[in-house]
Amino acid sequence: MDTLVGLCLLIRRFEGLKLSRYRCPAGVLTIGYGHTGRDVALYAKPITQEKAEALLKNDALYYLKVAKELSPILRLYPARQIAIADFCFNLGETRYKAFTLRRCINQHHWVSAQQEMRKWVWGGGKKLPGLILRRAAEARLLI
Repeated sequence: MDTLVGLCLLIRRFEGLKLSRYRCPAGVLTIGYGHTGRDVALYAKPITQEKAEALLKNDALYYLKVAKELSPILRLYPARQIAIADFCFNLGETRYKAFTLRRCINQHHWVSAQQEMRKWVWGGGKKLPGLILRRAAEARLLI
C-alpha cells in the first residue's frame, strides 16, 4: 500500500471528520480530519468534505516528510514510516524529535519503540481510550 494512502486511512480512522472547527481534548483548535494550525482560526464557517480531504492530504504529505527527515531509516520500512508520521501528526514533531521513541527508531530497537509509543496516551491531563487504541495501532505497524 502506498504510504500516503495508508497514512490518510489511519488518520481518518482515529480523527473522524468534523467540518466545523472544535477544540480537541488537549484544547487545540481543530477542523476536518484533525487539522490544526494557525489557519484553523480562519474557518469561522464549516468547511466542505473536499476541503477536509485536501487539508488531510497536505498534512499527511508533510508528516511523511518529517518522519523520513527525523528518522531516515524509515525510508526502508513503509509501514513503520506510516506509524511515525501518524504519531507526529497526532502529537507534533517536536515531541517525536526530543524523546526516547526517536532514539529507539533510529537505533532499530523496534520492540523498545513499541513500548515507548504506548506511553503517549494522555490528552488534557487524562488517559484517553482513543489514544490507547491509536498507539496500539501504530505500535503494530512497527513490527
